[in-house]
Amino acid sequence: MTRFIFLIAATAFAGCGVETASAAATAAALKKQEIEQAKKTLEQTRQKIDKAMEQVQQSQQSREATEK
Repeated sequence: MTRFIFLIAATAFAGCGVETASAAATAAALKKQEIEQAKKTLEQTRQKIDKAMEQVQQSQQSREATEK
């Protein structure tokens, strides 16, 4: 009888460990997705900034050419 209770308790605790590990794996997967999305957003922002800088340079060059 004592062994049976021990077996049930061990199974219950093992189940909790599996659930915790599963939750941690899910959280890690979500974090990975968040990081990947943040990298994409950063790259898109850099591209927009580069494009804006090019437009500013072109505008300055146009003004300089007009002033001459």
